[in-house]
Amino acid sequence: MKKIFALFILTSFLLLNTSALATPVLEGHAEKGDQLQRLEEELFTGKVETLERADVIHMTVSQVLDSNINIEGDEFFAEVVNDVKGDKGIIIPKGTLAHGRISQTEAAKRLGRPAQISLDFDYLITPDGREIPIEGRMSTKLHPIAQTSKIIAQDLGYTVAGGAVGGFLALNWLGLEAAIASQGYTLAGGAAIGGAIGLGAALMRKGSDVLIAPGDEIKVKVNTSVKLPVYREEALMQHELFYPGLDIMISDIRHEEDPFGEANTITLTIMITNMSDKTFSGLDLALVNDYNAVFRPSIFGDTKLMFKQIKPGDKVVGQISFAVDNINRKFWLTFYDRRTKKPLSKISIDNAYKKVSAKTKKQNDKVRFKKKNYKKIPDIIDMEL
Repeated sequence: MKKIFALFILTSFLLLNTSALATPVLEGHAEKGDQLQRLEEELFTGKVETLERADVIHMTVSQVLDSNINIEGDEFFAEVVNDVKGDKGIIIPKGTLAHGRISQTEAAKRLGRPAQISLDFDYLITPDGREIPIEGRMSTKLHPIAQTSKIIAQDLGYTVAGGAVGGFLALNWLGLEAAIASQGYTLAGGAAIGGAIGLGAALMRKGSDVLIAPGDEIKVKVNTSVKLPVYREEALMQHELFYPGLDIMISDIRHEEDPFGEANTITLTIMITNMSDKTFSGLDLALVNDYNAVFRPSIFGDTKLMFKQIKPGDKVVGQISFAVDNINRKFWLTFYDRRTKKPLSKISIDNAYKKVSAKTKKQNDKVRFKKKNYKKIPDIIDMEL
């Protein structure tokens, strides 16, 4: 009897607990579904666009890809550097990650044939965590005709240079009188010898290795059509920090090359209205990227605003430049408290860039998307070897 009673109590306990646990699980699913729906309504307009086959997406890799080190099958990640737009709005926002693998590598060869790397992409990871399957490809390989003509042109340069040197040496060794007496045959002979030396150098010359580094922009061609939801513009706005009484308006953003030809300079045209209780100068400003790297004003740009005091009640308009490590990252124009060194105000460059004129954006694209050959500069040790 006791055993029957104990079994009855145990069965009742399990049934009660099972029913008690079942209800919250169902409620959790409903709540989770509601949250997802609200999130989708906040993120998307409800419209759909198609990422077309043969569209090109601009990206930058997240790690170094080297034809001497990497092998076929190596994984890597890249990041989309420009919003990809359709007719109805943005479908792939800046900052979207792309997963890929190295599909082909080819070492540099004699006759000046360069190394090559081919990259395949299989999916995107959007900032809101969605994975989007795609097929994309990028290769440093030239068209065979273009590659051959480039090698021929380079080798011709070696041969012509060799001929010029050979003729010059013949003139110096044998003298002008010998050249006149032989009706120029000594010069021709010297040029032929020099040409042969130049051709030998061309045949022995090895092509350059390939290096794709973070900050280098690559163009990825899409091989499939994918339907994607359209983002709300306000959902992609970056978070900002404001200080009471300090008003900053960025009216223009230019991407420029530094004196060494590197596209790593961001020049801002800004208007500052200081009705706060603080005094600032250009030295209290910096660009801070999404990795929290801090970049102070550059001496290669307009320096008037850099050394100007901005006191309470002042209104200042001017330009200021910053040299950064990767022009494609997200940046915030940051004002620091002079005493505590803590940020008081952070204005998103990405938010401001949405309002920049189409003409400025086109000029910036020319600077940033300048054609690269991804040629690797040999190390001094390798050159000596």
